Amino acid sequence: MVERLTEGPASVSDLAQPFAMSLAAVLQHVRVLETSGLVSSDKVGRTRVCRIEPQALLTAERWISERQSIWEQRLDRLGAYLDDQSDEPNPRRK
Repeated sequence: MVERLTEGPASVSDLAQPFAMSLAAVLQHVRVLETSGLVSSDKVGRTRVCRIEPQALLTAERWISERQSIWEQRLDRLGAYLDDQSDEPNPRRK
């Protein structure tokens, strides 16, 4: 749904089309996205039109990038530790 909304505003019906779920279920997903700030919606007549909130995506991207950097550093340290351990003689090996 988020990917679809990056192409432009869409009605809840449009968002539901590619999924095998009820409109009520799609609306629940939309509400969760609205609560997170990623999506906003307005009622135009009988149609609810949703749109992406680009600033929220930038915030999410920044948060993910920070976590990625942290995990890459941790995995690099783990790799270095394991390399060091494989170089040391193991008295249990025969």
